[in-house]
Amino acid sequence: MMELAQGVKGWTQGVPVDDKALRQLRNMASLPILAGHVAVMPDVHLGKGATVGSVIATNAAIIPAAVGVDIGCGMVATQTSLTASDLPDSLAMLRSDLEAVIPVGFAAHDALVDTQGEGAAGKLLHKRALELSARFDKLAILEHAGRLNVSRMWAQLGTLGGGNHFVELCLDEHQNIWIMLHSGSRNVGKVFADIATNMAKERAMTLGHGIWPGSMKAHQSSICIRRRWPGHRTTPRIIAI
Repeated sequence: MMELAQGVKGWTQGVPVDDKALRQLRNMASLPILAGHVAVMPDVHLGKGATVGSVIATNAAIIPAAVGVDIGCGMVATQTSLTASDLPDSLAMLRSDLEAVIPVGFAAHDALVDTQGEGAAGKLLHKRALELSARFDKLAILEHAGRLNVSRMWAQLGTLGGGNHFVELCLDEHQNIWIMLHSGSRNVGKVFADIATNMAKERAMTLGHGIWPGSMKAHQSSICIRRRWPGHRTTPRIIAI
């Protein structure tokens, strides 16, 4: 761990941090609602509203733009029962097979993916999907998400997304084959992030507290809402960066 700036600590030894990202981290570290330092991970790079790869602990505050549009992105690595000797000389056919069954970019499945016929693991996945659906239906933010295409959202389960998302075959030191996945939050992540950020902007404009000049530019604002929570002697305030 190293001190990158005042209030900014990085686990980035051997990883360069560009000036724009560092400037963004300094801005975040200057906020009065922080509950400690800003922590920086090795994947640090400039983000929209907050630096990607940063961990920001706040005191009774919410920063929608720090959560960002990637709220549903995920990463997982799963070991298979295969080893390097099981792989063909060329992976071209395997790649084609993966591309045929996993939609990428803005694409979605034509119908909901049904895993019930795929053994015990498939049945468990189906059960978790039903539980996820039940939790989703109770989200209060749905009252403000009129433009969200929910049916298309569910059809995007089991898809990859675009940008820096990927499916990758990996070998460990024992030649075991792993599948590593970085999946996207798709449009639902952006819709929810935009709603929360716009709500915070509106509240900031209504209360007129701590709006920094130029902070309301599209895709560049990070709004903090701080309320009076039980056990916290704080004055409600909003700060934009």
